[in-house]
Amino acid sequence: METLILGWYVLVETGSVVLLTAFASLIYIGTLIAPVFGMIGDRIGHRDLLVMMRATYTVLAATLMTLALTGRLTPFYVMIIVAIMGLVRPSDLGVRGALVADIMPRDRLVGAISISRTTMDTARIAGALSGAGLFASLGIGPAYVVIVSLYAIAALLTFCVVAPSKPHPVDTLAEGALRRSPLRDLKEGLAHVWTTPRMRAAIWIAFLANLTAYPLTNGLLPYVAREIYHVSQTGLGFLSASYAMGSLTGSILLTLTGGVRAARLMIGSTVVWYAALLVFVQMQSMRSAIAFLVVAGFSQSLTMISIAVILMRTASERFRGRVMGVRMLAIYSLPLGLLAAGSLVHVIGFAATGTLYAGTGLALMLAIVLHWRADLWHLHAPANAK
Repeated sequence: METLILGWYVLVETGSVVLLTAFASLIYIGTLIAPVFGMIGDRIGHRDLLVMMRATYTVLAATLMTLALTGRLTPFYVMIIVAIMGLVRPSDLGVRGALVADIMPRDRLVGAISISRTTMDTARIAGALSGAGLFASLGIGPAYVVIVSLYAIAALLTFCVVAPSKPHPVDTLAEGALRRSPLRDLKEGLAHVWTTPRMRAAIWIAFLANLTAYPLTNGLLPYVAREIYHVSQTGLGFLSASYAMGSLTGSILLTLTGGVRAARLMIGSTVVWYAALLVFVQMQSMRSAIAFLVVAGFSQSLTMISIAVILMRTASERFRGRVMGVRMLAIYSLPLGLLAAGSLVHVIGFAATGTLYAGTGLALMLAIVLHWRADLWHLHAPANAK
């Protein structure tokens, strides 16, 4: 809800696609410190860290709500508050994934992570439709009253998660974690990923997807709705919800199927994702665009779940938070891709920019698979274990 409302607000108030992509980039600036959040989660517990993060969202959203209700909200204030929130929010997915891995047995990780994605995708559908409707009918102030309430409820529900205060109390190496150097912990986590080929390949694919795929359906979607299809924020809500609907379908499918060869699924779904984006950016009809957004969302969900499963199955228990922190570090390519896309759209147009991004992403992804084919494609490779 919040991303859709603020993205539309910035685009309408400034009329600039460059500022729109700058706004969207600010949401992800915290990816550079995501490994630090992972290290903190390994030390104090992923549940407690997640509660503190969501309490932060509540306070920042309440500030935006106050500015909107008093008539003092400007794009400048939005940029400042989103930048502060962007320091924390990129780590949310990684910390949540590590918490799921703490709670669930190893052989149920595919279903557990899929269910976690299902709740997120459902919220995205509801948020896109209800956020657009609230913004259109009541304005940004009343819409933010709902957003603040939801953040507060999320913090309280997270606090109810049953998890040990220390992440791994039975691990003798973890018992002295609080007495060890944080810098040493961070270096160990980075080394753990870098020296494991299948984890390194999965991180590179995540980096590439954030650089070349997500900008087309995340930050630029308000521009597509307003300038390509000439629809209001309600139309933007339908576009965003269709992508989330495809993602939800993919999450449900993996929840039902369970055992999959994660690396092969990651490769196949990423190819389909880029192919769907190549067609989507050429569509002049909103109905056709929605159909291909559903396909893109579906394959995106399979790709991201596969990456998470490969990382969590491979990472040793005491490294989970740091491994997911490194995974979130890969999201740093998203603001870079968004900023470059904003400039390119201004010069060569959306269709040409989208074709360049999706085509380049597909070619580089296949190069990654070719380089690590023994770790990703071989039927009996550990990354393909069911």
